[in-house]
Amino acid sequence: MKTLVWLFLALVCMALGAVLYVLLCTQACPWACCWSPVQWGSPAASTALRFQGYIRVPDGKPLERALCRRCAMVSSSGQMLGSRLGQAIDGEECVLRMNHAPTAGYEEDVGTRSTIRVVSHTSVPLLLRNPRYFFQQSQDTLYIIWGPPKKMNREKVGPTYQVLLKVMQMYPHLQIYTLTDEKMTYCDDVFQNETGKNRLKSGSYLSTGWFTMVLAMELCEQIYVFGMVSDSYCREKNQSSVPYHYFEKGQLDECRMYLMHERARQAGHRFITEKTIFSRWAKRKNIIFTHPSWAGG
Repeated sequence: MKTLVWLFLALVCMALGAVLYVLLCTQACPWACCWSPVQWGSPAASTALRFQGYIRVPDGKPLERALCRRCAMVSSSGQMLGSRLGQAIDGEECVLRMNHAPTAGYEEDVGTRSTIRVVSHTSVPLLLRNPRYFFQQSQDTLYIIWGPPKKMNREKVGPTYQVLLKVMQMYPHLQIYTLTDEKMTYCDDVFQNETGKNRLKSGSYLSTGWFTMVLAMELCEQIYVFGMVSDSYCREKNQSSVPYHYFEKGQLDECRMYLMHERARQAGHRFITEKTIFSRWAKRKNIIFTHPSWAGG
């Protein structure tokens, strides 16, 4: 009889725990509850998985590929200049790059491999300036293009999507995917959950770094971030001056760009805010800020 009573109490406790878990998830939406589609500690990385929210040009098939055990997420920051980290970056299983950041001429610092390149709709024309480099020499690179619906709409053939169709006609071997409207909304919702601010009402633009980190957290079991400074770096007295992009020497200073956007009332990329969020994520995920080296928290 006592055994039955204890069994009943155990079942009641398990049920109450499950209810409490669901209630906490719906209120706070922590990553352990609502991050999708792949959870950490997933099965063998060699198993092909379907990633919701990324669809292929032009047939609309969802992205399917294996997880990466270790990823190098390479920033386009001038912090990479003189780092001599190219060999370390190329040594990781998967390498994620952003927009039109080149490797040619910077191999010693940023490496040569590009597994995935996440590209803003505004940077697509910059890829087209050097199609031989991006589309012929980098045949194995998978491209993820993000942008607002008016630019990326498939039914009404938005201007950026129209360009992507032409690129696929010229280079049919390419792997080009776009984010669905639902995925774009999801990324906005994550920003609002983390900051308490509506992205549109606060005049904020998400950066390519944001979309790359979202993808990396879904794709990679461990993320090594190269070239990303901390959220406090630009307010330090002894911070070094580097160009905003490593391949655009003599252009605007990185910290000036970050602070200008952070203070902008409209149309500002909240680079520093994003880094604050990445820092929090690093406490719960396998994210290591390798160069410059700093701890999330």
